[in-house]
Amino acid sequence: MKTKEPDSASPRIPTSPRTKEPGESERKLPIPALLALATAVFITSLTETLPAGLLPAMSADLHVSEAATGQTVTIYALGTVLTAVPLTAATAGWRRKRLLLATVAAFAVANTVTALSTDYLLTMTARFAAGVAAGLAWALLAGYARRMAPAHLQGRAIAIAMAGIPVALALGVPAGTFLGTVLGWQAAFLLMTVLTAVLIGWITAVVPDFPGRRRDERGSAPRPRPLRIPGVAPVLAVTLVFVLAHTILYTYIATFLNELGMGGSIDVVLLVFGASSLLSIWIVGVHIHRRLRALTVAGVLLVAAGAGVLALWSGGTALVYVAVALWGLGWGGAPTLLQTAAGDAAGDAVDAAQALLVTLWNAAMAGGGIAGGLLLGLFGPFSLPWSALVLLAPVLAVVLAARIHGFPVRGNR
Repeated sequence: MKTKEPDSASPRIPTSPRTKEPGESERKLPIPALLALATAVFITSLTETLPAGLLPAMSADLHVSEAATGQTVTIYALGTVLTAVPLTAATAGWRRKRLLLATVAAFAVANTVTALSTDYLLTMTARFAAGVAAGLAWALLAGYARRMAPAHLQGRAIAIAMAGIPVALALGVPAGTFLGTVLGWQAAFLLMTVLTAVLIGWITAVVPDFPGRRRDERGSAPRPRPLRIPGVAPVLAVTLVFVLAHTILYTYIATFLNELGMGGSIDVVLLVFGASSLLSIWIVGVHIHRRLRALTVAGVLLVAAGAGVLALWSGGTALVYVAVALWGLGWGGAPTLLQTAAGDAAGDAVDAAQALLVTLWNAAMAGGGIAGGLLLGLFGPFSLPWSALVLLAPVLAVVLAARIHGFPVRGNR
């Protein structure tokens, strides 16, 4: 239901007790609305990764090589990196529900064009447009979830919204690949369009509206400078390097498993990773309000432990599953932890901080794919977990050092 608020209202998101905003309850979370946001996250994540399981069929129909078809993932990330910050600033004054609906509708158009296109350049254009929509979505969704929840449940609200990520990786990609094999890759993208159309109706019915940022005397929303706010820079630095370490290993996990003679178990390994990631999301959602710093440290250590097992003791199949489970436990809650930390540090500049986080996240994903490929060619698959371990050392150091701002030590954190 749309509520009326003055357009000049400030979207400040304090962490102390305050007047309730639309759709907020002091005791309960708005679960249907948060699940709608989780579905939006699911669509965003699956739209990005779905081509990975459909490359042979897509390349045949588009009459290009599989390597060229693989760039549909790269250009999606590029669309996000190039546009997340400027578009978030340009739409800062829009009402939030209007912006959310426009963003979701853009996914429907982009996935429909991708499904129907037989021209490579048109497909790449559609994928770039989907990446632009993703940049806006990622910058918007975490702050939206925070605003729908009472202060003491904001972290849990973000955890529910971000659950769409591991669900997309654990279930969405395998299901989309199976559907593409049975009915054709176009059917997988068209199904995404159908799901998006349902989501538009869902958002319209249950998600509350909020005003954009207050406009200044020139009629434009002021542009905050989140990097000047203490604590934002450490969170962004951790995001960049943590995601880079994860992506170097995750992107080439199939190649790594092939080297171990486990090529036939890739789907099972990814299922274990996804299941442990979902457990991580649940644990983080329950404890994030009081234990954000401890959970972040634990997450880094668990991913490092998983990488260490893969680097040192990956000779046995059972140990590989243990390593992947540890990795998933550490990684699953990372998006929630980092977005919550950025939001807590940024305060009024939350949307700008989230836009920077999204930009760095996608830059790290693109960089991880490139760096991992170089490492693979120069040193072989076993260099990948060692590289992740090396990168995780400064991540842990920054988290531990940011004890006043960023990942603070205080009573409720």
